[in-house]
Amino acid sequence: MLSAVTACSQAVTKQMPGTARHDREMAIQAKRNLSKTTDPVERLRLKCLARGSAGIKGLGKVFQIMDDDNSRTLDFKEFVKGLNDYAMMIDKEEAQEIFRIFDKDGSGTIDFDEFLVTLRPPMSNARKEIIMQAFRKLDKTGDGVITIEDLRGVYNAKHHPKYQNGDWTEDQVFRAFLDNFDSPYDKDGKVTTEEFMNYYAGVSASIDTDVYFIVMMKNAWKL
Repeated sequence: MLSAVTACSQAVTKQMPGTARHDREMAIQAKRNLSKTTDPVERLRLKCLARGSAGIKGLGKVFQIMDDDNSRTLDFKEFVKGLNDYAMMIDKEEAQEIFRIFDKDGSGTIDFDEFLVTLRPPMSNARKEIIMQAFRKLDKTGDGVITIEDLRGVYNAKHHPKYQNGDWTEDQVFRAFLDNFDSPYDKDGKVTTEEFMNYYAGVSASIDTDVYFIVMMKNAWKL
């Protein structure tokens, strides 16, 4: 059984060990590439990645706050306000172009789940497969969702410092672990395949080679 100290130091700190340097390099590279691309969606992706691997996830948080009626859709006014609140410097014409690309049916609204999935950096099949191996290891029941019950058989929460000093119960340790991967706008203590993949897409963007990414995943999850 892996200790929750290992688990939480790898997951709850937002990154796997060793990726901080890659994260900084990715941010520098993203800023550099911004001047070379004219594609509006790619420009927005690079602006998010310039903030590190959690940049796209952070934009999701802003959009969730704006989604008052929990419709998971945004109209153009909300979309622009979200970009402004996240300090994304995008002029109105470019924002309109991005919005039109995602408003496929011309309804005047966009699905922000689809928007965030499209915005996440593309990954090779090799990376997706190793991410899925980690997911399947955690998903003990095999139902496609990781829950606290799944984690009981994988991690020993009693090694976590907050459990040892009495601040957290076992369930709170597990919940903190799950919240790291959970959608920023829907923390329900359950992590779906999509949410797990979204999290690691951000980490993946900071690592150039498939080989290094796979080695890191294998080490982090004892695969």
